[in-house]
Amino acid sequence: MPLQATRRSALAFLAAAALAATPAFAADWPTGTVKIIVPFAPGGGADTSARVLAELFGKELGKSVIVENKPGAGSAIGVMAAAQAKDGHTLLMGSNSMVINPSLNSQLTYDVERDFDAIGMVSAQPLVLVVPADSSIHSIKDVIAEAKARPGAVSAGNSGNGTLAHLTSEMFAAQTATQLTPVAYKGESALLPDLIAGRVSLGFLNLPSVAPHIKSGKLRAIAVSSPKPVADLPNVPTLRALGYPQLEVQGWAALLAPKGTIPPAGLAKLESLLAKALASNEVKQKFALLSVEPVVMNRQQTAAFLQAETKRYAEIIKARGIKAE
Repeated sequence: MPLQATRRSALAFLAAAALAATPAFAADWPTGTVKIIVPFAPGGGADTSARVLAELFGKELGKSVIVENKPGAGSAIGVMAAAQAKDGHTLLMGSNSMVINPSLNSQLTYDVERDFDAIGMVSAQPLVLVVPADSSIHSIKDVIAEAKARPGAVSAGNSGNGTLAHLTSEMFAAQTATQLTPVAYKGESALLPDLIAGRVSLGFLNLPSVAPHIKSGKLRAIAVSSPKPVADLPNVPTLRALGYPQLEVQGWAALLAPKGTIPPAGLAKLESLLAKALASNEVKQKFALLSVEPVVMNRQQTAAFLQAETKRYAEIIKARGIKAE
């Protein structure tokens, strides 16, 4: 048999063997400990959500599922570590920041669409537009009127340059043709005392951070950014209901895997387990304590959502000339 024919025959045999082996390998996934990277410090919503899922996944998969926190650089350190993981057992608990950061920092080497396989959405959490309790602002119309009467005098506190709170205030200014002055803090805990004291005019902040202060009467809620009113603030209107559907912005979490590292059957298994977990009363109750809503999307829907979010924030960052700190 000619050499070329022998080589073709051997290659054909190897290809057939590989194809035959693939289903068994995929069916056996995982073969070791599964790790979920959380690109934030322990104790936050993403970390707690990941630990809830890790416990349930471990029971279903029959393997250990651990959570590894890799905070820093607005989540970029953990996201990049996940993108570079090639062990076939690493997952990432992603969030808004992972699609925002590349538009803020051109030196980041990861690309969400190129470097990750979507598994599914996990949760969503609204922002709340709040003002100090003694503010003269009682509605969206008041915010707009004040901002137009005194351009730049209305300050919008946020949890850091380029954060979701910051970008939402910029989107609000763009949609309402007003000028708000952004004031960046190192996190919501640093911002809240100044907001309560009236040293900043308003802020778009995460529900769990502001809910206690709204209930105590220290802050006034003007609107929420979720598709429907939230249970904790039933009388607070949504931005959509007020005529601003473009400002429907939520903090979200999604489960992803480094591109091509987990076989399709493994991804399908995770997708199914995630949907099952999010539908369970156990997860719903635990997420309710975090003031987050479970969100079920399949892999294709999640991938499309991540693409849309990437484009959405890239456009506002470019249009408003926002730069990384």
